[in-house]
Amino acid sequence: MKLNKPAQAGSLESNDILISLFPSEELTIELTSPVKEQFGEAMEAVIRDTLKELDVPLVRVVAQDKGALDFAIRARVKTAVSRGMDA
Repeated sequence: MKLNKPAQAGSLESNDILISLFPSEELTIELTSPVKEQFGEAMEAVIRDTLKELDVPLVRVVAQDKGALDFAIRARVKTAVSRGMDA
């Protein structure tokens, strides 16, 4: 599937993440987080795996993390994809 329009989900509140998705010709993930050095690879893997599960391989992801746990990251990605698929 391909994203129809830009979409976002989440917030910049503590323990949350703001996921912004943009249609693209390749998968790119731009992550900013206060814990990027420690958990950046794991967070990107959660985003990548969720997109794969949803069959959305080509998208630009801008993720602004404020300490979100894996379940919150997955939920935000799923919600943003759903919003981006709406016509």
